[in-house]
Amino acid sequence: MRKKLLALLLAAWSGAVCAEVVVGVSVSSTGPGSSLGIYVANAVALLPRTVAGEDVRYVLLDDTSDPTVGARNARKLITEEKVDVIIGSSTVPVAIAQGSVANEAKIPLIAICPIPIKAAEQPYSFAVPQPIPLMVNALLDHMQAHKVKNLGYIGFSDSWGDMNYNFAKSGGEARGITVTTNERYTRNDTSVNSQVLKVVSTKPDAIFVGASGTPGALPQLAAVDRGYRQQIYHTHGVVNRDFIRVAGKSAEGVIAPTGAVVVAEQLSDDHPLKATGMDFLERYEGRYGAGSRNAFAAYAWDAGLLIQAAIPVALQKAKPGTPEFRQALRDALESNKEVKGTHAVYSMSPSDHYGVDERARVLVQVKDGEWKLSQ
Repeated sequence: MRKKLLALLLAAWSGAVCAEVVVGVSVSSTGPGSSLGIYVANAVALLPRTVAGEDVRYVLLDDTSDPTVGARNARKLITEEKVDVIIGSSTVPVAIAQGSVANEAKIPLIAICPIPIKAAEQPYSFAVPQPIPLMVNALLDHMQAHKVKNLGYIGFSDSWGDMNYNFAKSGGEARGITVTTNERYTRNDTSVNSQVLKVVSTKPDAIFVGASGTPGALPQLAAVDRGYRQQIYHTHGVVNRDFIRVAGKSAEGVIAPTGAVVVAEQLSDDHPLKATGMDFLERYEGRYGAGSRNAFAAYAWDAGLLIQAAIPVALQKAKPGTPEFRQALRDALESNKEVKGTHAVYSMSPSDHYGVDERARVLVQVKDGEWKLSQ
């Protein structure tokens, strides 16, 4: 009897000691989205290994920028690694596929790209990047202020391209801006000359490129090579140094929306995100070198901050590694309020799994080969 009791006590003690929060991370380390994914992996290396007295373990997988691989990664993280939460991919098609898996398995997923989320239908999906309407509206406001009437569009032939086009068209109409084209290309294309010729032929006052990462440089290069000298706008998916490296001198003057962290030093001292942005940049560039900052690394950091805010709340209800803890973690993420990140101040709700407002955006412009706060 004593041996049996001792065995039970040892098992219980061992389970308590080994309890840990497991965070699965799927990144596009290879493939067309690698110019975003590698920075996500860099940021994950900086996330804390202990939160609220509990060990935190991160399991990092490469989804190769492929939705099928991304969904498979999500299933592997859930079934084999027994994760409590997933930080989803940096490419929209991949993260959408992962969100379906996570909702089916009732595991919270925080996407680091702006996937479409209907909170009532996808209760386990969250996202840290600014939603597309918030960012496109910033561009449209700038266009309206600068008398743009006709806007040429070229973007990815996938959900990211669709969403940017749809919001540019509807938001443009409300501002008296007509979208003259809807040209598309794939993330793996090596030339967009024919599409850009069609865009330029409509003589638009400006061009909007609905792309992300280094593939976003293709239309930029092609348009400038063909003598287009009007304003070219891009999405927040290109705001990194790799885009400028690939686009070269043709990137000069590009305007894009992004989170404040990219230009944290240029913010006023009373900006609500300056302190958190500067803290992250000091940590990130302290590890990876001056100028290594990246918007997507900061998204991963913000996902980590949301998880860190939710863990203590979830621990009051259950132990890590249990369905009850995952549910409690989901509930805590949804009730997070005024969590200061690097990109936004996050306040989730049952109807809003982005939880951001206009504090989450600034306009930046490429000047002398660097992203600068647009005045």
